[in-house]
Amino acid sequence: MFNDVTSVALHSALTGLSARQRAIADNIANVQTPGYHATRVSFEDDLRQAVESGSGFASPVAQTSLEPTRLDGNNVNLDTETLSSVDTNLRYQLTLRAVDHDFSILRASMKAV
Repeated sequence: MFNDVTSVALHSALTGLSARQRAIADNIANVQTPGYHATRVSFEDDLRQAVESGSGFASPVAQTSLEPTRLDGNNVNLDTETLSSVDTNLRYQLTLRAVDHDFSILRASMKAV
């Protein structure tokens, strides 16, 4: 049950979203740090390919942002980070609901037996 493609993909999505949220928090914490470059986490394309191939496993990839910097060498944009944080939180909640739904089906099937 927990090694099927759906369960593995949901776990991969939660791992990727968690890594993205940590990167966003680091970016916000360093918004005033001279020379700091924002970190971006991606995993969706790899996850899509993993699901299509039948494995469902994808690892998040963190990369330094190449966006233009301010005069102090920092390229963190607080507006962008805030919106990314909200988007990531909503995606995480949605994914948790999908995991909860899978467990609800499992609980219901165990009660029926």
